[in-house]
Amino acid sequence: MVLLHVKRGDESQFLLQAPGSTELEELTVQVARVYNARLKVQRVCSEMEELAEHGVFLPPNMQGLTDDQIEELKLRDEWGEKCVPSGGSVFKKDDIGRRNGQAPDEKMKQVLKKTIEEAKAIISKKQAEAGVCVTMEMVKDALDQLRGAVMIVYPMGLPPYDPIRMEFENKEDLSGTQAGLSVIEESEAQLWWAAKELRRTKKLSDYVGKNEKTKIIVKIQQRGQGAPAREPVISSEEQKQLMLYYHRRQEELKRLEENDDDSCLNSPWADNTALKRHFHGVKDIKWRPR
Repeated sequence: MVLLHVKRGDESQFLLQAPGSTELEELTVQVARVYNARLKVQRVCSEMEELAEHGVFLPPNMQGLTDDQIEELKLRDEWGEKCVPSGGSVFKKDDIGRRNGQAPDEKMKQVLKKTIEEAKAIISKKQAEAGVCVTMEMVKDALDQLRGAVMIVYPMGLPPYDPIRMEFENKEDLSGTQAGLSVIEESEAQLWWAAKELRRTKKLSDYVGKNEKTKIIVKIQQRGQGAPAREPVISSEEQKQLMLYYHRRQEELKRLEENDDDSCLNSPWADNTALKRHFHGVKDIKWRPR
């Protein structure tokens, strides 16, 4: 199995394994699918952190309004009255005005936060450092864990306009958002390796050969964005270590120059004719008259 280290720009993303005989059309779609699914988990985790702190989403026509404005317009959060967390709620006002402030109690909040941490660990970029490959099944498992935690805390479900529920139902609208810019459509995805585009009409082995133990760094790119920057000859960590070595070497040479003192050469132990004089019996001869 060829090991692929997938990157987006210079940023490490995840590891993936594929046979050398894999069609690049299939591989490109697979990489894009895992990449986008990881982004979905990150978005859900971000919203669930807000859910744990400030409760469910307000209706779009109530977001950003003050309490006086809501009362004046006679608006009512019907879904907020239905979607009550298990064990009761604790009021914690959302300063942004996106959520109703009816947060779950401490016990239920910990259920959400613990699940969020576990899901983040599954899709973490540290998995690549540990040599763990991320598969679509692992990402789906992370989403299922998050969905289960929400069902435990909110057995009545979430409002249909809540971004968490929309993500779970694949109805999210990311148009015009920063998160939407990160998503790469499967049909528009490109893989690059060694400054060459891995064309979908070929197989992986056409580029990397038939050695199944090969490890390559591929970069995922949106079609039309051009070739990504090539990998540096040495990593940033290796560069830091190299600079640190030369800095220490310069400091050492500097200390040696400062300690370049020849006065020690006048010491008796530094006399290279002392042994000869000792055998000739001419040691400690004084020429001064007594």
